[in-house]
Amino acid sequence: MLTVDLDKLAIAPGQICLDVGCGEGRHTLAAYLLDGVLSIGVDLSERDLATASGRVADMQPHAPGGVVGFAAGDATALPMADNTIDVVIASEILEHIPNYLCVLEEAMRVLRPGGRLCVSVPRQWPEWICWKLSEGYRTTPGGHIRIFDSTHLRREIEQRGFAYDGGGSAHALHAPYWWLKCLFWQRDREPWVVRAYHKLLVWDLMRRPWLTRLFDQLLNPILGKSIVLYFVKPLPADVASQGAIA
Repeated sequence: MLTVDLDKLAIAPGQICLDVGCGEGRHTLAAYLLDGVLSIGVDLSERDLATASGRVADMQPHAPGGVVGFAAGDATALPMADNTIDVVIASEILEHIPNYLCVLEEAMRVLRPGGRLCVSVPRQWPEWICWKLSEGYRTTPGGHIRIFDSTHLRREIEQRGFAYDGGGSAHALHAPYWWLKCLFWQRDREPWVVRAYHKLLVWDLMRRPWLTRLFDQLLNPILGKSIVLYFVKPLPADVASQGAIA
């Protein structure tokens, strides 16, 4: 289940999409399924990259001329040249990274003028509940080290030169699952209610029934676990003015 709405990124054939902190590759592989897109996933975890690479063979029959690749790399020092990428996705990674502003600066550096950036982070109040319910949720290695205020985050991204291009939210049904998981964090074995809710989420992911999709859509503006923000790297003033004249 994707957090990012790829339609809002308008990825065209021949463009390059970079998924920063790609994990097991869900957004990288989704972009790979678009017509003629070069999709690249970068992550520090060799284990996650191996899992992502192992899924490529299953996706190939459904990819209309796209190319996909995965590489080890640091989101704060991307192994890409300046102005070479059309779309950058940074989904659910900034809350893990101490110097997260470097990720935003790197996205600005590697994106071409007119390129698009999508950032998603956990919504503030559901995340605060998780922190209150379980210290382990945030202190476990690789856990969330900060809670973002989306208004402040948007301002920080705009201060790095990006123009805001809309936002949304996702995964309303996931918020109660994480509250339950945090509530029983210290248990050696998760209680039946947590396991049952997880099965519900897997069933929803696989079957996508209209009822749960409707509930998710209605609740997302308030309960959505993730806030999703979209930005554009502005064109140089002279290029923009020429386009307006044309």
